[in-house]
Amino acid sequence: MTADIRLLVLDIDGTLAGHSNLITERVLDRVQAVQARGIKVAIATGRMYRSALRFHEMVQSTLPLLAYQGAFIKDPRSQKLLRHSPLPRNLALEILTHLAPLEAQSALSIHLYIDDALHVRAVIDDTVAYAARSGVEPIAAGDLHQLLHQNGTLETTKLLALSTDTALIADLLSKLGQQYAPEEVYLTRSVDTFFEATHPHANKGAAVRYLAEELLDLRADQVMTIGDNFNDLEMIQYAGIGVAMGDAPQPVKDAADWVAPGVEVDGVADAIEHFLL
Repeated sequence: MTADIRLLVLDIDGTLAGHSNLITERVLDRVQAVQARGIKVAIATGRMYRSALRFHEMVQSTLPLLAYQGAFIKDPRSQKLLRHSPLPRNLALEILTHLAPLEAQSALSIHLYIDDALHVRAVIDDTVAYAARSGVEPIAAGDLHQLLHQNGTLETTKLLALSTDTALIADLLSKLGQQYAPEEVYLTRSVDTFFEATHPHANKGAAVRYLAEELLDLRADQVMTIGDNFNDLEMIQYAGIGVAMGDAPQPVKDAADWVAPGVEVDGVADAIEHFLL
């Protein structure tokens, strides 16, 4: 075994699960072998808590689940919500205003996550496909800006804009990244077609740090993380061993200590075998 790794943290989409939306037997077997050696396993994902729960159960994790980039950390065993960092209300409303003309042109669709439920203006094809993969039922709520404006107690855990125009997503990230400081809002993408906004402290690096140091009394050098996209960057940089999947964008690979094969060829299993077994 390389180093004194006590905690393995895994992303879901593009890492644990590929096109099939399932974890392969080989990957599950390697994860269970790691747990048999006393290494704890956790899930850190941009997904909703309810959407990520089945993966958490598949890997038989005994730890809290880090959902919504870490904005929502809940222990499935006790049902205790350990940490919730919603998007500041004024920023949620401002970003919705910025995106509204693009949604009106059908250039993108906006997903608002409130109380672990998916709210959309209307259920369109993009939403149907997203909801099918996520295993959730979207709520058609009409004007989302109005929904938030009229309900002062509603807290937005995450705002996501989905578009097949990847250049548009990149442009949004660039423009809003210049408009808002990192201390105001965390902007990222988990796939090329997603623009995602959460609380400034809600990223996977901060979430893994909280899990490791505050809940498990571990050091960063006792943690290994595996991810495949920009929203995994902070946890890859934080960990003693940070692994990027072979399909990851180059900047994510550059930040990693090791690059695993792609998700469709069980890259997680190879990374576990290389470092932990």
